Amino acid sequence: MARKITIEPVTRIEGHGKVTIHLDDAGKVKQSRFHIVEFRGFERFVQGRPYWEAPVLVQRLCGICPVSHHLAAAKAMDVIVGVGPGKLTATAEKMRRLMHYGQMLQSHALHFFHLSAPDFILGMDADPAIRNVIGLAILHKDLAVQGVLLRKFGQEVILATAGKKIHGTGAVPGGINKNLSPEERDVFLKGAAPFNVDQMIEWSSAAIELFRDYHGKNKDIVDGFAAFPSNHLSLVRKDGALDFYHGVLRAVDAEGRKILDDVDYQDYLDYIGEEVRSWSYMKFPYIRSLGKSVGWYRVGPLARLNTCDYIPSSLAQKAFEAYKAYTGGKPNNMSLHTHWARLIELLHSAEVIKELLLDKDLQGTKLVKKGKRVPEGVGLLEAPRGTLFHHYRVNEDDQITMANLIVSTTNNNEPMNRAVHWVAENTLAGKPEITEGMLNRVEVAIRAYDPCLSCATHAIGRMPLEVSLVDARGNVLQREVR
Repeated sequence: MARKITIEPVTRIEGHGKVTIHLDDAGKVKQSRFHIVEFRGFERFVQGRPYWEAPVLVQRLCGICPVSHHLAAAKAMDVIVGVGPGKLTATAEKMRRLMHYGQMLQSHALHFFHLSAPDFILGMDADPAIRNVIGLAILHKDLAVQGVLLRKFGQEVILATAGKKIHGTGAVPGGINKNLSPEERDVFLKGAAPFNVDQMIEWSSAAIELFRDYHGKNKDIVDGFAAFPSNHLSLVRKDGALDFYHGVLRAVDAEGRKILDDVDYQDYLDYIGEEVRSWSYMKFPYIRSLGKSVGWYRVGPLARLNTCDYIPSSLAQKAFEAYKAYTGGKPNNMSLHTHWARLIELLHSAEVIKELLLDKDLQGTKLVKKGKRVPEGVGLLEAPRGTLFHHYRVNEDDQITMANLIVSTTNNNEPMNRAVHWVAENTLAGKPEITEGMLNRVEVAIRAYDPCLSCATHAIGRMPLEVSLVDARGNVLQREVR
């Protein structure tokens, strides 16, 4: 009997989406889709606004990663005011980096400890009433506290650099509007235990070991779950190092062969296309040279550690070497290893924050530069969830006439759909009854990508979760609501 399974909305992610899975009469998966059901209109309603408003406007896309949009837009506006990459003052460049790495720290901590750890530590089949951050806090108080304080530390870094924890205004076209005072710096360097950067580094290292211990005991689950070959794309520093703030575009295939060989991201349109499909408000990006069918790629922690040559901080580099050794140096295509990669980036972020805090340039007073105005600019950086594209055109009246945003979650649209299909074929196909644990496995596959659907779309309101099992004639066989 043909059946249709609907999961709406997917839980423990930022934003709202749904999954539909169609099974044929034999119980085989006929179709599976991850739908983005809300519309995002930011590219349209920023048109006509003064260009200098863009860094503040577009960060309203999201309350989880506003810094990423704030800085990507600011980088695009840097180009427009004639102060392109590498031309900011040292103080402006390093303050922005500190802001961004604070963002990476808080977002990675939020995702792992609050959204994903319950699936690992409490189990994918655990009672959903306890399979959440509250259940984690009850059973593992110290771990939950560490997750909360790691995120808080990152948010305080954002406050000190952007003026607000959420939707700050620290970056302006051509620079920044404040430096970091010695008093602000010392709060992070010398704060009372446990609230200082050295403690954050220690806890980040411990989180990696926590995941590695779980992996060692559950290799079949972690390695095999939603694993499939793909291309990978990210920014890398010009020398091949991991860099979240600036670099060149690099893409590799599933075997590690370069597809995009360190290209200038101002020319991204020559290399990246976007496909539209009727059943989703989110586009499907692809590498033009490979075409729509095989040119799709992953972005984010897994992709970044597949494209970069090394990590420029000592403890994270050591963890990276162990991570790469597991796959013999080849790209890692195992979806749940994204969490391992994310925790290595968490550690790297903490190390970079300490390095920046010790830099006296943060107390500099030269904050803004100006150059020759141009009509178009592109800003790219690595957001927590992956490569983020901001592209704007501005007219002679300083008004934005065109905006194109390809957010991290949009880049991961096809991989998330592939992950859903894998779970559908390997968990749901041929089963006579839906269980909550089966549905959660679909969500686990999506959560590995830490999607921010509020960024990829513009969602309003809150939807309930309703899962229905329907036969080919439309009869409801089973219905679950939570």
